[in-house]
Amino acid sequence: MSNRVVIALKVLVHVACLAPIAWLVFHLLENTLGPDPTHAAAFFTGRGTLRLLVITLAITPVRKLVPKLGWVIRFRRMLGLYAFFYACLHLLTYVWLYSGFSLAAMIDDISQRKFITAGLAAWFLLLPLALTSTRWSIRKLGGRNWNRLHRLVYVAAISGVIHYWWGVKQGVRTPLGITVALGIVLAARPLLAWAKGRSSREVVPEA
Repeated sequence: MSNRVVIALKVLVHVACLAPIAWLVFHLLENTLGPDPTHAAAFFTGRGTLRLLVITLAITPVRKLVPKLGWVIRFRRMLGLYAFFYACLHLLTYVWLYSGFSLAAMIDDISQRKFITAGLAAWFLLLPLALTSTRWSIRKLGGRNWNRLHRLVYVAAISGVIHYWWGVKQGVRTPLGITVALGIVLAARPLLAWAKGRSSREVVPEA
């Protein structure tokens, strides 16, 4: 794939990731997010975070399953950083709009609401991944250590889904779709590795 095409696709990805934020800001300014705009903004940014995380995690299985799509790996870091960006906005809605930057209120919430603990855990797991997303970090840590560190993204995604489930009322099933999607992505990698190993064993060596 030519560099021009890659650049054009990256521009489209930027637009696709930023357009929802522009939509959110517009409706916040116009006060058209419904009776509880704070909840709407928190839900919007949280759902966006999980969707981007799942898309980011899906890139590796996709390129292994369809070798012709190997070029999608070029977008993994960008999408991962956008996932962290949305996570930061989601955290900001809580720190600013819900807690009013009150440390005492946040500590009280964390001690009483387990879904906030799960959400904070997910954010703190994503933080070192965002900070070490540069090529310099890969060289400094070494490829093996860098890969080990960035496996935390799986734990962060699972924590994010738990945060989602614990944050909705009992009986609400809105987190089910993203949970199934994450489950498929998490199961894909070991299944693909198993299938590859099995096919390798079935190859009969030439005499």
